[in-house]
Amino acid sequence: MVTDLADLVLAGPARLGPVRAVAVDGPAAAGKTTFAGRLAAELRLRGATVVEFHTDDLLDGWDDLLTFWPRLETGVLAPLRRGEPGSYRRYDWHRGRFETTHRPVPVTDVLVLEGVTSARAAIRPELTLSVFVTADRGTRLARMLDRDGAHLSDHLRRWMRVEAGHFAADRTRDAADVVVDGTADFVVAGGRRSDPAGGSGATSGDRSGVDGQ
Repeated sequence: MVTDLADLVLAGPARLGPVRAVAVDGPAAAGKTTFAGRLAAELRLRGATVVEFHTDDLLDGWDDLLTFWPRLETGVLAPLRRGEPGSYRRYDWHRGRFETTHRPVPVTDVLVLEGVTSARAAIRPELTLSVFVTADRGTRLARMLDRDGAHLSDHLRRWMRVEAGHFAADRTRDAADVVVDGTADFVVAGGRRSDPAGGSGATSGDRSGVDGQ
């Protein structure tokens, strides 16, 4: 399935200036990071230059899940839209502050934008492809507690409430081109363009850390 999506991306138009932007959205611990990494690897196998960008790198702590977007727009999306490199300061979740140095974001064939709210309505017209990765709440909570630790339980549960409210208001899943199941080897579970990407793909999983993704 990931191979089919890579073909779909490269056959599609660039809508963020010269860049094909792919958003991999979905609730925390659904498997977005793993899926985004597998898709990026498949695109590179086809000769495309790819940047993977994780939106949680821009969050100013746990309460910035929805309000970080201006930093993404100003530092990354707007320059790429003009065909120019972007940059950003990464948030250090362990130290609770942004780094002092800026990290570059080059102009590439494909930008894989991964994270909660990455396929929000504000960017939807500029996406070549939007993917919504899903998993049931119990599985996601268990993954988060195992990954991040029970001491962050209050933060994680609040995060889940905020993201659920956002997805309901934004109708992110309904608008997604492809919906995949993050508990079943990323089998296609729906979406507006699900037919071309039928089948199964990468192994499910998620990255560790304290970012709630």
